[in-house]
Amino acid sequence: MTLRLILNADDLGYDPAVTRGILEAMRLGVVSSTTLIVNSPWSEDAARTAEGLPVGLHLNLVRFQSVSAPSQELTERAVLAMPFVVKETRAQLERFKQLMGKPPTHLDVHKHAHREPAVLNALGIVAREYKLPVRSIDPAMRAALRDAGVHTNDEFIGDAGDTAWWTPARWTEELDAAPREGVVEFMCHPGYRPTEVSSGYGAQREVELATFLSPAAREALTTRGLTLSSWAGV
Repeated sequence: MTLRLILNADDLGYDPAVTRGILEAMRLGVVSSTTLIVNSPWSEDAARTAEGLPVGLHLNLVRFQSVSAPSQELTERAVLAMPFVVKETRAQLERFKQLMGKPPTHLDVHKHAHREPAVLNALGIVAREYKLPVRSIDPAMRAALRDAGVHTNDEFIGDAGDTAWWTPARWTEELDAAPREGVVEFMCHPGYRPTEVSSGYGAQREVELATFLSPAAREALTTRGLTLSSWAGV
């Protein structure tokens, strides 16, 4: 089994400053994939400026307005029923195709809302229907997706908290520790500090952006004989 190592930036379209940073990290740095939020006020601009890049859907069930029910505001406090998630996921996938002019490379979920069984089950139904791979964040989720007939990654590494996750030191540590076969996803959140939305991960994004724009990040890949890829074809 060969290695497919993916460095995916979440949150394209979340905020204009975040989008700008992600695109810099892809075009000038080492980030190899991103996922687009399609239900924000800035989704259309983000899609337009990401033309030609490998982009998946960052399914958003916890913020901004619903695509399938535009009068409904999505919040982290809502209890997500399976029928709604199926309907909303389909609607966001169709919105993605309208914005990007092509299907997404894959699906992942804002705030990992698919930790909830109803969301994960719904996602499995729609992902199989659209023949799309889905990010799994732990072994139990990985097994559930595969039982549903959905392709997923073999390993997942990344987080977002009070401090920046991807520092230069952690980048080299994780490259050394990562498996050398299978589909391995590094989740990241580079960007500039949001200017339009409130976020608990603002200054941290700029640390991650600096990490991935640094020549040392590319050198770390080269010296280890590693090449980054996207989710396309997984």
